[in-house]
Amino acid sequence: MAIITIETTPIKGQKPGTSGLRKKTAVFREPGYLENFVQCIFDGVGGGAGKTYVVGGDGRFFNTEAIGTIMRIAAANGAAQLIIGQDGVLSTPAVSNLIRKYRTDGGIILSASHNPGGESGDFGIKFNMPNGGPAPERVTDAIYARTQEIAAYRIIDDAPIDISVIGDFTLGNMQISVIDPVTDYEALMRELFDFDAIKALFARGFTVCFDAMHAVTGPYAKRILEGTLGAPTGSVINGTPSPDFGGGHPDPHPVWASQLVEIMTGAHAPDFGAASDGDGDRNMIIGKGPDGFVSPSDSLALLTAYAHLAPAYSGGLAGVARSMPTSQAVDIVAKRLGIPCYETPTGWKFFGNLLDDGKATLCGEESAGTGSDHVREKDGLWAVLLWLNILARDGRDICQLRSDHWHDFGRNYYSRHDYENVPTEAADALMAKVRSRLSNLPGTVMCGMKIESADDFAYLDPVDGSLTERQGVRVQFGDGSRVVMRLSGTGTQGATLRVYLERFVEPGGELNEDTQIALAAVIEAAEMIAEIVKHTGRTKADIIT
Repeated sequence: MAIITIETTPIKGQKPGTSGLRKKTAVFREPGYLENFVQCIFDGVGGGAGKTYVVGGDGRFFNTEAIGTIMRIAAANGAAQLIIGQDGVLSTPAVSNLIRKYRTDGGIILSASHNPGGESGDFGIKFNMPNGGPAPERVTDAIYARTQEIAAYRIIDDAPIDISVIGDFTLGNMQISVIDPVTDYEALMRELFDFDAIKALFARGFTVCFDAMHAVTGPYAKRILEGTLGAPTGSVINGTPSPDFGGGHPDPHPVWASQLVEIMTGAHAPDFGAASDGDGDRNMIIGKGPDGFVSPSDSLALLTAYAHLAPAYSGGLAGVARSMPTSQAVDIVAKRLGIPCYETPTGWKFFGNLLDDGKATLCGEESAGTGSDHVREKDGLWAVLLWLNILARDGRDICQLRSDHWHDFGRNYYSRHDYENVPTEAADALMAKVRSRLSNLPGTVMCGMKIESADDFAYLDPVDGSLTERQGVRVQFGDGSRVVMRLSGTGTQGATLRVYLERFVEPGGELNEDTQIALAAVIEAAEMIAEIVKHTGRTKADIIT
């Protein structure tokens, strides 16, 4: 083995966050770009000498080639071992589990999550810490600092090994273990859930449709749902990972999972529908009929209320956490259960601190991410299995369970309006204008609702004492309604303005089947506050959830 030092120039551009560095695939394929960033990861975490890392991705275009480069750079940086999923495929929660189970020094995940893939699509890379969770800001800052000053990267001249074959190999002085991507994850799920109860549910004729969206959870869902648990063959659709996700958008959302929605609203709909995204950390839950979609916010509240039906959570929950834009439905459940509910900024690292410290057991985001203390990432298939465990033990169907929940706890009507690819300057101007008005909003009456408070959300972490500011605008009305606005950083071009709208109806209050009609006054108030049409030129959102 010969180690080659190749001179290079600093990477200019996007600063990586907890979701890593995301760019168009073509950018990552530019000579030296991926190599630079991988070297900066090793430099930013204090070097790779003698360390063990998990490496895997969602199977999108360029995944295998990128892992080959990572192998060669890791060996040149003195890494002792890499644990790699067969064919380079590992879901994000599976990577987190492997890091924790084998107590490695971290992991490198290749994914752009729910963003489209393919040669003209998106690619991403991120580093996870020894606790299995996304790198905190101090680490991403260190990696970014290295990208601005890097002068050379190290790589060995050996060819990467064939990762299509399971087994132990050596590359230079480094050991490589190519493993089955599902085995360890399934073992963990067996510890958490009552597989016998779920098997019995399927044996009684219960039917399910799981849409893997041509993405990473296909092999996991086929093995666990159809194999171990006995769901009928064909219960998993679009189950073979594809480099371009079958030409689709691997986002578990009614718009993009339209095939699943059509199945669940058809004459022969199964009892339960679900989908997961590109790297397996998000989920969509849907019951039969036109009103079967369960919002992620309601899903988190319901899972919190009924988690005790699964063995792992039978002793109760230490607490629950939600991201700030997520609806307040789970707050009401937590209050009834007598457990704390934490409101955090968007980003799984904030949940990780609470989970590590034992302050929370379940956590979730309105953007289709839920998880627990079993790993330090959100976990799509875990959410599906928890739902199945609850349904198997409770006996009601999903829509009845949700309806009864609204009757007992009240309903938080909730919707997210996304304005995508807004010119960055226009999006920044809109947020600046709203922020400048916040101090004048309390006491104002809009659309018959009095504004109780308005702020730019800041979070004081109860674990490490860190302060995170400017996380999005919150406008709270006295009747429990709420408007939240923030810019999302999950895309690769322009900005996405996300407007979150919420209205609470007390138990026994009059309910409206159409969420957008129920939210009409809140939607109008959001326009009055932000002047969205004026700033963006859009008369309606691109996507409404």
